[in-house]
Amino acid sequence: MTKKKKIFIWSLFDFANTSFSIVVVTFLYAVYFKKHVAFGEPIGDLYWSIGTSAAMIVTAFISPVLGAIADYSAGKKRFLLFFTILCIAGTFSLYFIGPGQIFWGIFLFVLANIGFEAGLVFYDAFLPEITEPKNYGRVSGYGYAMGYVGSLAMLGIVFPFIQAEMIRETFPVAALFFLIFSLPLFFYLKDSKKKVERTESYVSIGFKRVWGTLTHLKNYRNLSLFLLAFFFYIEGVNTVIFFSGIYASTTLGFSDTELLIFFLTVQTTAIAGSVLFGIFADSIGQKKAIIITLFMWLATILLAFFIYDKTWFYAVGLLAGASMGSCQSTSRSLMTKLIPADKKTEFFGFYSFFGKSSAVLGPLTFGLVSYLTGNQRIAIISITFFFLVGLAILTKVKDPTVIIKE
Repeated sequence: MTKKKKIFIWSLFDFANTSFSIVVVTFLYAVYFKKHVAFGEPIGDLYWSIGTSAAMIVTAFISPVLGAIADYSAGKKRFLLFFTILCIAGTFSLYFIGPGQIFWGIFLFVLANIGFEAGLVFYDAFLPEITEPKNYGRVSGYGYAMGYVGSLAMLGIVFPFIQAEMIRETFPVAALFFLIFSLPLFFYLKDSKKKVERTESYVSIGFKRVWGTLTHLKNYRNLSLFLLAFFFYIEGVNTVIFFSGIYASTTLGFSDTELLIFFLTVQTTAIAGSVLFGIFADSIGQKKAIIITLFMWLATILLAFFIYDKTWFYAVGLLAGASMGSCQSTSRSLMTKLIPADKKTEFFGFYSFFGKSSAVLGPLTFGLVSYLTGNQRIAIISITFFFLVGLAILTKVKDPTVIIKE
């Protein structure tokens, strides 16, 4: 199989799984839960933040161990299949959630979100196997761009359901979309295989390898600094993703149709941001590119705080989309350059650990501030703290692209 075909099949999984993130996490289920399951009460924000944080905590703690096991046994694809099925089944089951079913509404969401987030550890770890280091930035960008194209396709598919006020029906549709377009990766993309002899369980091996990495983490100072910076700034990114639909619906009074148009706007610029910044980062270095995106995020948050007019909020969506696509894809490509080749899945597990564990404080901060003040504008401005701290730490990270050129 040619490298181009491998890249296309790999990125098609991104096309598939964003049906979950756009329909469940960001848009329809998030708003459905707040409006209908939690009856539109402010405490709905707190419940939603608890659900997102719980999923991230579980994913954060299992990812490094699973990654270490996958590196030892070359089993990325098996783990990815398990978590993909978990996400699809959880997403489909959301159809059965009705008004007042807060526990089950959160429980099924947590299961599906664990499947989605944990699967990304093994999906990301395929990146070094399908292209060369000099192309990590653009290939990572292509993957994210395909994801946002998938979001556009998904929004187009659910539009008639939204018009007919059949919101619950969109959840099984999203699950089916994920299933169909994820299949090519499992059929055609090969996992590197090796024979392993073991005298203990894979779980025991996984914990030992993670502990060995942790005890030697001082040898990876640059990587550690990046992960710490990533921990803070991705906190802000995840919080905006989790609450953007709820914020637009509650604070600005967006209808479901207006939200659809808003997210179409976001996905369009996210595609451009992923591709252009992926190519841009390969030229100027991933670190510089991420710094630019963080300033874009700060501008996005400030605009969201001050804007009261719906029309102008669409402009915020344009900037948010460009910031989101570029920041996520460039961070993944920088991580790929920093990790040791023999521990790629394990370190992507740590990447997931820092990314997911960070997505606890941000949503909880937003949910708690919103609940205590009854004002989502105050909640959204509080998120700038995470971007500023991440930016400050990132300035101390050495860009491997620059080091190689020197």
